[in-house]
Amino acid sequence: PVRWHFIGGLQRNKVKYIIGKVFLIHSLDSISLAEEIDKRARNAGVIQNVLVQINQGEDTKGGVPLSSAEDLIKNLNKFRNINLLGLMSMPPFLEDVGRLRSYFKEVRELRDYLNSRSCYKEPLRELSMGMSSDFEIAIEEGSTMVRVGTALLGERIKKVEVL
Repeated sequence: PVRWHFIGGLQRNKVKYIIGKVFLIHSLDSISLAEEIDKRARNAGVIQNVLVQINQGEDTKGGVPLSSAEDLIKNLNKFRNINLLGLMSMPPFLEDVGRLRSYFKEVRELRDYLNSRSCYKEPLRELSMGMSSDFEIAIEEGSTMVRVGTALLGERIKKVEVL
């Protein structure tokens, strides 16, 4: 069986279309979105797995800023129909391997810090970091999930929608 993951920005009014259809939402970035996911998951009788998306300073990308991640994650403890598995990030496209590595390292260190402080009711195990162009470095820095659609399918498929 296929376990679908939802990757990308998620608006609250679209949550109803994916609850019960995806194994994991990679892009939780606010309490208001968590409230909607929790409500829809409760109504559907499911526990929805999520990752908190971390924004490392890029205005064009979604996610919670590093400085706000701890507060968001602590607040997720109150939701009974959300199961936080870990963190997701999308660093900028960089050719400088050292700078790129530092972005992945920063998210891994954030996860480790959150776990050391028991910020969430369960240890955060997953790190969704790395894409077709940089997944090897991401894995070296602790990524447990990589997004390699372009490497597998080329540029032909940009987005898959299942509604």
